[in-house]
Amino acid sequence: MMKVHEHRVELHHMLGQEMERRSLYHVALERLAQELGVTFSPDTFCLDQPHKAQAAVMDAWTVVYKNPRAHWSLYELAEKLVDLEDYFRRWRFNHVTTVERIIGFKRGTGGTSGVKYLRRMLEVELFPELWNMRGQL
Repeated sequence: MMKVHEHRVELHHMLGQEMERRSLYHVALERLAQELGVTFSPDTFCLDQPHKAQAAVMDAWTVVYKNPRAHWSLYELAEKLVDLEDYFRRWRFNHVTTVERIIGFKRGTGGTSGVKYLRRMLEVELFPELWNMRGQL
């Protein structure tokens, strides 16, 4: 997705730097691991692909949710992350319906397939362990 910004060298460079930084979720997972005294595999913090749900991370969040009083700051953090994802999912839905209404099924900006791409993005989970853990509790 960065290729479309190559003509703006400064912007492309800034985006490249941003892609090398830890994500919000990485920071949250580091805090989770530190407070619970657990270690997650290095691929948990991979920067070159979207985060994929991992059993060890889900188990750690489950500890927090089973005893929120003992882990209140982590519990609150997790709830705020879930709220953020909920808001973002609603924005994605509104965005895809607006794009479909305005440009139909034409090619999208940034070289994407437009509405087809946006619909696929509706399935992307930002914080998969938090989203899926609730069904196991």
